[in-house]
Amino acid sequence: MKIINQQNKLIVFQDKNIRRTWHKKEWFYSVVDIIAVLSASKNPPDYLKKLRKRDEDLGSYLGTNCPHVEMTILSGKKRKLLAGNAKDIFRIIQSIPSKKAEPFKLWLAQVGSERLDEIENPELAQQRMKAIYEQKGYPKDWIDKRLRGIAIRQNLTDEWQERGIKKHSDYKILTAEISKATFGMTPSEYKNFKNLPEKSNANLRDNMDDLELIFTMLGERVTTEISKDEKPKTFNANKKVARRGGKVAGNARKETEKELDRKVSSKQNFLSENKALKN
Repeated sequence: MKIINQQNKLIVFQDKNIRRTWHKKEWFYSVVDIIAVLSASKNPPDYLKKLRKRDEDLGSYLGTNCPHVEMTILSGKKRKLLAGNAKDIFRIIQSIPSKKAEPFKLWLAQVGSERLDEIENPELAQQRMKAIYEQKGYPKDWIDKRLRGIAIRQNLTDEWQERGIKKHSDYKILTAEISKATFGMTPSEYKNFKNLPEKSNANLRDNMDDLELIFTMLGERVTTEISKDEKPKTFNANKKVARRGGKVAGNARKETEKELDRKVSSKQNFLSENKALKN
């Protein structure tokens, strides 16, 4: 068993992806993903429909206890999916005869406690993420910057929430403003620049080198500081703040490019480039 992509809450059981989200102070897991693991069905949604019809008690239980919560689907978009907490998942397990039931129960108990552990000791989350990046082959100095960037990003989204901005789509718009002012490209344009498929799960920042990460952090950190000082009250005002924060990083990038006589933005996938150098 291993856990991956902690930021997006994607976890893995025996090579099967399971989506989850933190909801009402506990983990909620995609019911369809659980069905896919336990049933080995080629069509988990259809299997779930038949299961609910066959087991009326389960159907009633799911309808009463399992909410629809927002998760990321394969296209990368956010959708509300039927989800259950650990108690709900154990109820589903009872209705599906599967050799994977017992190991899955043990695994679920372990991953279900992670978030509580991390609340008590936030360093555990960083340690897990650091181990993930090390396993992927990233060097230590890059990992340190990446983790620092994640903390800065979290501070920024916390600040946006303080300003009344809650929607994921609004975060994307504001992030695009910062990125455009910093690099002259929105995140979508940057992914195209690096030849990363727009609808893939490839994380743009995981493909950035040190300087790209540094200027990304600078734009987001300055945006956070301006927002804290000025407390913008409207979405348009927040867009202007994001643009200003990104412009500070953009100006610093341009000065750096003059000194280095080369562009900061690189088409290279940082991890692939470093693996090639090692080989």
